[in-house]
Amino acid sequence: MILSTSTSQSLSASLADELNEPLAQVEYRSFPDGELLASAPGFEDDRAIIVASTVSSDAHLELLQLQDAAREWGAEEVVTVLPYMGYARQDKPLAPGRAEEGSAPGYPISARAVARAVSTGTDRVLTVNPHENAVCDFFDVPAEPVDAAGRLAEPLPADLADPVFLSPDEGALDIAATVRDAYGDGTTDYFEKHRLSDTEVEMRPSDTDVTDRDVVVTDDIIATGSTMSEAVALLQERDVGRVFVTAVHPVLASNARTKLARAGVETVYGTDTVERVVSAVSVAPTVAAAIDS
Repeated sequence: MILSTSTSQSLSASLADELNEPLAQVEYRSFPDGELLASAPGFEDDRAIIVASTVSSDAHLELLQLQDAAREWGAEEVVTVLPYMGYARQDKPLAPGRAEEGSAPGYPISARAVARAVSTGTDRVLTVNPHENAVCDFFDVPAEPVDAAGRLAEPLPADLADPVFLSPDEGALDIAATVRDAYGDGTTDYFEKHRLSDTEVEMRPSDTDVTDRDVVVTDDIIATGSTMSEAVALLQERDVGRVFVTAVHPVLASNARTKLARAGVETVYGTDTVERVVSAVSVAPTVAAAIDS
């Protein structure tokens, strides 16, 4: 039986269809003192699959409560699916304002703290395209990354002109290659990104000729949209064709979508790991295959 936090209802419904599993009735309440309660009245199954995009502190708490509810009512196996794992990018103790990662006394490894908390109520964890796969090592139970980047090719136009699949930095080039391979045509390249601090990044264009070519900028996550917008602005200076932006996790905080539009992005496509208006494709088939593997 599949249980969903309030942040992953669409994906949970799609996953239920893929796995032919019942979808539990989950209720969410908020008390006058601010406390939350996520419950699953009527839950009765040997296996609980809990789907939780932990995009907020409330979502983290809902996940822990649903894990406990499943155990309380006799689930012999609990599988936790983190379509988007909050705090995954805080995988090192980095003090604010520092441009370089490394030892920072007094600062936590927040990804590890979150992973340990999630581990207490589950037997297995699947997380979709974490920023670094190594974050799975922080869990105290078997945990594995699920690569759903190939799903981003599905909503792209079929008539891309000599497409270039670009990643914002070399570290995300594998995502660009995965999307290109799934699309079936095009080349890949990346921008050189030099991090000046935890909030400031300098972008340098590659030497790829993008004149009159359609470009698909790919990444694992779009948060504020600042880095992506800067990358697109550099492309516009070089007579690029159409520019599309794709991301597994379309967080799109604050005015990120507006930034991308102002930079000249034709369309933004994301998956339903974070449920937004731009969530054009579901990761449910990929997650279902991983659960059954």
